[in-house]
Amino acid sequence: MTPTTRRAPDAGALGATTSSPTGRAVDAAGGPTAYRQTRDTRPIALQLDGVTKHFGNVEAVRGLDLAVRQGEVVAFLGPNGAGKTTTIDMILGLAEPTTGSARVFGLEPHEAIRRGLVTAVMQTGGLLKDLTVRETVDYIASLFPNSRPAAEAMAAAGIEDIADRRVGKCSGGEQQRLRFAIALVSDPEFIILDEPTTGMDVTSRRAFWERIHADAQQGRTVLFATHYLEEADAYADRVVLMSQGQIVADGTAAEIKARTVGRTLRATWANADTDPAVPTLRTLPGVHDVEVRGDTVLVHTTDSDAAARHLLTNTPAHDLEITARGLEDAFIALTTQEH
Repeated sequence: MTPTTRRAPDAGALGATTSSPTGRAVDAAGGPTAYRQTRDTRPIALQLDGVTKHFGNVEAVRGLDLAVRQGEVVAFLGPNGAGKTTTIDMILGLAEPTTGSARVFGLEPHEAIRRGLVTAVMQTGGLLKDLTVRETVDYIASLFPNSRPAAEAMAAAGIEDIADRRVGKCSGGEQQRLRFAIALVSDPEFIILDEPTTGMDVTSRRAFWERIHADAQQGRTVLFATHYLEEADAYADRVVLMSQGQIVADGTAAEIKARTVGRTLRATWANADTDPAVPTLRTLPGVHDVEVRGDTVLVHTTDSDAAARHLLTNTPAHDLEITARGLEDAFIALTTQEH
């Protein structure tokens, strides 16, 4: 990706948000917005204010307020049916909010798309199998008046070595990197990625995220949806978690994980599935769940010290391991609560 420092679109031309003397965010015209004020002074790339979306009697998105700043890498997570896809459709101008507003660099989404400020990498579709990789990128580049060179976009996506290969002969991971190259052609300020590393091997995934972060350091904004929670944990600056059409958590991965208290103790215990002492572990202080998997016992507790002492001094358990709860645990806990 190009090493040049990116500039935010002109604030006057795009109606960018600023802060009012009261500390609330206001747009260039003085109207109030609803995002959480922080010390981060980078320009707002994405602003959602009170966004709802109804499909008949179904409320898919319920009063969404979200601000994403330039240069952030944000993981947008949630179970199926949480409202993620509907929200992304509204950000891309593919659907209109029932109420509320969506702005990309202060513009209506369709205008931001027209100017090439925002692009998306979707998981499937959009590729002609009979064209070569180079022909595909060249064709998309021809649609933009000020596109970056196709060779540069292919190099940034790591597919220059397969430029003459027909798309139909590319692997799933290679096709996904081709979609990424296509998204880079307009040199956008904001990229939305839907399951971006599907089909990629471990090495390709790591290289992909290194490129994403290198570009984000130059000011490009990235919002990605993924089912690989370990990627969100490792590569996102911020995690936004949706459930039932609402945002239920918003913070760093560490902050999200901290909302799920407790640790898990794993120990080897011969004949654990038949030992009558195992169920009594549930009576220990802080223990809220006990699992038995063959000769392995997992104890989920908010008092790991007490549980560990009991296991090592009062039971035949050995090979004890203690781990903190992960992002997956937080995801399950936060998205299964009633809202």
